[in-house]
Amino acid sequence: MKRTVHLAIAMFSIALRAQAETLEQAWQLALEHDAGLAAASADLDSARSSARAARAERMPSLAASAGYTRFDSAPQFDLAGPGMSLRAPIFAGDDFVSSSAQIKLPLYTGGRVSAEIDAARYAASGASDAERVARFSLRLDVAQSYIDVLRANHLLQTAESRVASLTAHASDVDGMVNRELVARSDLLAARVALADAEQQRVRAANDVALAYAAYNRRLGEPLDRTPLLEDSVPMDISLAEQPLNSLIERAVASRGELRAQAALADALTQQSKAQQATLLPQLALSVGYTYFDNEILDRKDFATVGVGVTWNLFDGGQVRQRSAALRSRSVAARHRAEDLRTLIELDVRQSWLTVREARSRIAASRDAVAQADENLRITRELYGTGLGTNTQVLDAVTLQLEAANNYENAVLDHAFAVLALARAVEAM
Repeated sequence: MKRTVHLAIAMFSIALRAQAETLEQAWQLALEHDAGLAAASADLDSARSSARAARAERMPSLAASAGYTRFDSAPQFDLAGPGMSLRAPIFAGDDFVSSSAQIKLPLYTGGRVSAEIDAARYAASGASDAERVARFSLRLDVAQSYIDVLRANHLLQTAESRVASLTAHASDVDGMVNRELVARSDLLAARVALADAEQQRVRAANDVALAYAAYNRRLGEPLDRTPLLEDSVPMDISLAEQPLNSLIERAVASRGELRAQAALADALTQQSKAQQATLLPQLALSVGYTYFDNEILDRKDFATVGVGVTWNLFDGGQVRQRSAALRSRSVAARHRAEDLRTLIELDVRQSWLTVREARSRIAASRDAVAQADENLRITRELYGTGLGTNTQVLDAVTLQLEAANNYENAVLDHAFAVLALARAVEAM
């Protein structure tokens, strides 16, 4: 019978783990629902549409128009000269209709169209990199929220364990006081410690609820949802084994933030060139067809073809100043890219060092947990035989709590540091 119960419990635990929400599932939910990523995707669509619009400026444009006009008193053709007078209606009545169609093709723009196409292309490339950055950043934010939930749950379990331990100790002390083996002050101290532990447990339970709310908001789920999370965090520990300098080189070469900033600088440079090109002659070919309802001309429709030139000879320096402003913004973007490069190097270095620190903490805290458990066991035995004090027992319980928390925090800090390193080199 006992074996059957253990088997049922084991199968129930396996079923719970099978239903647990994994970090991969959390990432998928966030990618589907995050408004920030959706905004970045919309910006990318906008930039691509702008690039297509810029390329379309090289194509012929067709414009058509039509109109109907009615006069209160229709004008007439009036020709007067020596010995003669001619008056004839221009329109058949007191109204007329007209329509026209025109095809226009740019022949020469001084490089303006080409520069605008290049600027739009760089802007689209930068928007693509920005969307990629948003995707990587979202994954790391979700991982942080996921680990925060795990951390809060572990702290709650530790707090509940402390409450249980102090409850048992207070019960033991109460029995010893009744047998007049210890002073009543020991019981009071044990109950005060138990009350403090209960307060810490309540606070830890509240922290769990807050961690779940933040996690669900990141995923676009109801804030009061409390899913069971898989306790293990998938991570690629091989990155941390690589030399730091090679990771920095990889990050500088792959980080989308740098490429987006460089694309912005290039786009601004091309926009400056496009502005400068407007000072040159703008040459265009036009072909048109016009219908004009009248009684004077020998026909009512006619076709035209022509070449037009527009040249802005003087504008008070507006174009040159706009071009200079865009060049200055391009220079500023390149300076920001250089500053961003050093921040990325620092990011990789910090994550790489944090992985190593967390590993050392895991090894040290694992031993401390075993030692703290043994210390509590021995202290309780000594107290029960009258060779220890109540204060030693309460201190041992506190040490056990701190050791357990230090170990869990080190494990979770290591997991997040590995993921942060993968984000730093865009490998997650």
